[in-house]
This record gives sequence, structure tokens and C-alpha cells, in this order.
Amino acid sequence: MTAPFRRHTVLVVDDSAFMRKVVTEIIDGSEAFRVVGTARNGHDALRQIHALDPEIVTLDVEMPELDGLQTLGYIMSETPRPVVMLSAAQAKGRDDPTLRALELGALDFVRKPSGPISLDMDSVAATLLNALAAALQVNLGGVRMLARPRFVAQPVRTTHAPGAVRAIAIAASTGGPRALAEVVPGIPGDIGAAVFIVQHMPKGFTKSLAQRLDALSPLRVVEAQNGETVESNCAYVAPGGFHMKVVRDRERVLISLDESPSIHGVRPAADPLFRSVAAVFGAESVGAVLTGMGRDGAQGLRAIRDVGGRGIVQDQATSTIYGMPQAALATAGAERILPLGQVAAGIVELLGGSRRASSSGLQQP
Repeated sequence: MTAPFRRHTVLVVDDSAFMRKVVTEIIDGSEAFRVVGTARNGHDALRQIHALDPEIVTLDVEMPELDGLQTLGYIMSETPRPVVMLSAAQAKGRDDPTLRALELGALDFVRKPSGPISLDMDSVAATLLNALAAALQVNLGGVRMLARPRFVAQPVRTTHAPGAVRAIAIAASTGGPRALAEVVPGIPGDIGAAVFIVQHMPKGFTKSLAQRLDALSPLRVVEAQNGETVESNCAYVAPGGFHMKVVRDRERVLISLDESPSIHGVRPAADPLFRSVAAVFGAESVGAVLTGMGRDGAQGLRAIRDVGGRGIVQDQATSTIYGMPQAALATAGAERILPLGQVAAGIVELLGGSRRASSSGLQQP
């Protein structure tokens, strides 16, 4: 006799009774998940987690008594499990609590419905169920809580100048904000290259992500703008909803943004960025593929290595989800397979011109 299919259990935490009802209906209406309990605040959530042991938690960011960040801290330190944050519609600058939650170990976030509830529900339902599906693939061992982010006290900014001749391209998805908060602050402010970042994230949050990384880093970090001149010692975050590429215009390199169709189901996608970096910067480029679902960045990293550039992939042990690094390694190979804490140093090393393969790090497709 075939064993009955077991639906994965979810605890829903929100101070709004209406939102608890909405989220519960979405989850219980799926074939893969069921709500095992609900909680109205952080204290209630912690009691329910110990009593019910849910596989996944959806957690409201803003709650009375014990808010989402405090509750997340207790969960990840005492009873680690995948947590999906429920967030307000728009980010709130560099100190946005949703971004901080992602740094602290939350898997992903879902924007709550706004405006007429029925108009938003299909989109919210699909996003939430996709996030829960991703949670089933999480490597909890790779979700090390960053309780104290690496703020740089009064960072010394190096003068950035037009005419960048070297480039670093970074791709990240699920678990990416946490990974970027580790990698980008480790890149020196005088790296002598332009840095381009694609993080799969919707409109309204990439600007806050750039502001937060800017506060953490010796590099200047900005959300990219169409047509701006690329400068050395500056990092450009692709805006949500736009693919980002670089193009050469005589002696200058410019940012090009477009709203062409999604690639791999996402926009921005890393592959078009990586290909353009390969075309413009050639061998003077390094591509890094960090944690995430899917295979975005794999073909792009192949393009960079095909023109003599170098590649880094995050290792499996420290990846929240190993899909993107694994696909990149299989498709493109890499000069280095590194734990998250060594990625920044690896980028600096490879950008310095070392093209000889390390016997411990080189992997060919």
C-alpha cells in the first residue's frame, strides 16, 4: 500500500487576525503545505514552535511585544528552521527591518497584500508558496546568523574615476542579502575595479539593499541608474524589475537597464549582466555566483571564463541553497570554490591577475 502524502507543516505568525486568516487560506489551499498553528506575536510564536515543531515559520516583521527581528533571533539561535518574513509593501532605507531579517537568517520575504485585497492575492499566493517550496531545500548549516553585521566605522572612500578597466560581477538569490552583507564589505575600497551585483529582489527593496551595503562597506554602493558612467571603486546593484548590462561608448562604459522579459523567471537576472561584463571587460573580469535557487549566472560565468576571466562559486556547506553555485560549477567551472567568509579575499586574489589554477580550487566543467 502506498503511504499517504504528507503535507509540510507551517506556523503562521502575524498580529493581524485578518492576515493570519489570509495566509492560512493560501497555505491550506496548496497541496504541499498545511498550517499547523497560528500565533499573534513573538512570545506566542516561540511557545507554538516548541509545542508544534513546525517545519517552516512565516513571520510578520512588525509586531507588538516581541517583534519579528527579536523573534527571528530566538528562532535561529534556539530552534533553527526556515523562516519566511511577511513584510510591508515598501522598504524603509538602509535600516529596513526586512533586510536586517534576511541578514539574520530569514530565508526570504513576501510583501503583504496592499490596496484592494483581491487584486493582490494571486501574486502574493504564488510568491508565498514559491518561498515555502524553497524552504524545503534550505541548508540550515549554511545559515549562520550574523548577529553583528560588519559595519565599517567612518569608511574611507577611495576616489572613483570614469574609465573602469576591470570588473567584478556577483550573482545571488535566496540567501543572497545575508551573503552580500558578508562579501561586499570585504572588498577593499581601493580595489581598482567596478563591481556589479544582481540580487533577485523586487522593486522597492534594491535601493534599500544598496544603501545598507553602502553603510557596511568601504566601497561606495549605489542602485544603478540607466546611462550612468561606470566608475572604479564603486558597486552597482541592479534595480528590481530591470535587467542590468554594461555597454561601451567610445572611452566610457555605461550602465544599461531594460525591462525585457524575465530570464529564469526573474528580472533582474545575472546571465545578461555577466555576458555583458565578459564582452566589455574580457579577461579583466571576475564572476562570483553565490547562494540561490535555479541556475541563473551559470551561462554568464561560462562567458566570463571563455574570454579569460576568472570564476568563483560559493561552496555547498555555506550556501543557504546550493542550486545556483552547483549549476555554475557544472556549466562553467571555477578557479575557486570557497566558503562564504573567503569569497571576498578570493575575488581580490583573482582580480590581482593570478590566472594559474590552484590544485585545491580549480574546477573545470
